[in-house]
Parts: sequence; C-alpha cells; structure tokens
Amino acid sequence: MRLAALITGGKDSILALYQAQQIGHTIEILATMLPKRSDSYMFHVPNIHLTDYIARTLEIPLVKAETSGIKEKELEDLKKLLASLDVDGVVTGAVQSTYQKERIDRLCDELGLKSIAPLWHQDALEIMKDLIRLKFRVILVGVYAYGLDQTWLGREINTETLEKLVELHEKYQISLVGEGGEYESLVLDAPIYKKRLQIVDSETSYENNSGVLTIKEVKLVNKA
Repeated sequence: MRLAALITGGKDSILALYQAQQIGHTIEILATMLPKRSDSYMFHVPNIHLTDYIARTLEIPLVKAETSGIKEKELEDLKKLLASLDVDGVVTGAVQSTYQKERIDRLCDELGLKSIAPLWHQDALEIMKDLIRLKFRVILVGVYAYGLDQTWLGREINTETLEKLVELHEKYQISLVGEGGEYESLVLDAPIYKKRLQIVDSETSYENNSGVLTIKEVKLVNKA
C-alpha cells in the first residue's frame, strides 16, 4: 500500500514507519505538522524542525503544514494536509493514546484512506526493547514528569536507561514510551537512515520539573 507517514522525529513515528516498510508498505511521502502552540494535544513540538534532516536521510519527500495547535481545530489543519496527498493510507506511531488514534482513524475514514498504526497496543516494554535491539539511536529531548530531571535531557535510550525507566514506571506510573506526555524523543540513527544525525549545537532549558533540549544545529554524517 502507498502510504504517507506522519513523522515528528520521535521514536514512535520512526519505528512505525520502519515497521510499515517491513510488512511491505511503500512510504511515498512524509508529513509533519508544525504547531504554533507548545501544548498541542495531537502533535509533538520539540525539535520538529529536524524532520527536514530526517527526510533527507530517509530519502523520502517531506510536506509540512502549520497548525493552530488548538484542541480539535488542529485536526482540520491535518485533514487539509492529508487531503492533498496522493496516497492510499497514513501510518502513525500511536501506541496507547485513544485520543490520537480515534481522531486519526476518523480523518482517514472521512478521506477514504487506510489508517495504519503498527505499534497500536504493542507492549510498551517490548517496543523499547525493539528500539535497542534494532540499534535505533534515540535520545530524550523533552522531560515533563516527576523523576525525569535535567540529567535525562540528551540521554540515550539503551539497556541501562530502560532499566531506570522501568523503575520510574513502577514508582510513579509513568509511561515507558512517554505517551502520557512524560517525555519526548529524537531518533538520531535507525536501520532505515542512510546517514545519521550528529548534533553540532544544542541548548538546555529546565525549570519547574520540566525541560527541553533544543537542537540548534545538526549535520548528516556517514554511518560507520
């Protein structure tokens, strides 16, 4: 099936794209929404500008559209973008969020598109283990939950990090995949990347138990 992939640069959207390709779908185009508000209900915000680099390393065209970021109204902005694409369906990285999944499904139904969500209801721990096993290089670029302090910004998801996330999940009930808004991530490398992203310049801001690692400059470098 010819698909558009909604991507943010975060682990769920990139892993969903990867899994869709593995089961035979063709990703014709990437789509990114650019919220004007930092508290969008639907869309990822931190470092969303880096999807340009991700599109380059995936060698897939990217289309972008601004959205108000206002609850529900942002869905109309997404609908306009999806309606302009010549594809059969849309792949998204929804895992457990019924709010996002139901709305994407409804938009796709209205537009006559198939909604493909490879990660839907997969076990959160297994998703995280898959990222490590498949050698995705993922870092945290936003933290918004008790237990995730400033030291988590820029931290790579590896076996040690996952063990600590499991501890925090057991203690504070945070989502292992961060789908409750506990954290945001960025994929610097993946099996489907032709080159990896290397951070050249970044800036950290943190206060009131939340913070963001803003990537100011990256470059694409050859993979070893």
